[in-house]
Amino acid sequence: MKMNVQIGSSTFIATLESNEAVDALVGMMESGPVTISMSDYSGFEKVGALGTSLPTSDYQTTTQAGDIVLYNGDQIVIFYGSNSWNYTRLGKIDDLTGWEDALGTGNVEATFSLD
Repeated sequence: MKMNVQIGSSTFIATLESNEAVDALVGMMESGPVTISMSDYSGFEKVGALGTSLPTSDYQTTTQAGDIVLYNGDQIVIFYGSNSWNYTRLGKIDDLTGWEDALGTGNVEATFSLD
């Protein structure tokens, strides 16, 4: 399954994982796009509160640019760098062309939606 990730005027396509957190997120997106205000954290990720908790299946993982994960059950994290931590994987951006430029260096608003 695919998801659109819009940052500013740029839209990226992500391939979603198969887990309970993704099922819950898809359920949210079926009611309409989910927009999250995201803050830059440590120069390798953007993080934002989802406003609700999703089921977790955390495991130690090393992320790469383009990974989309769930942290603490209620925060979406999108990576433009790498980190090792316990996350629930949600998806990955298919084509990273323009990804880092779209995310920039400050806060962003990300909109997640289905086709």
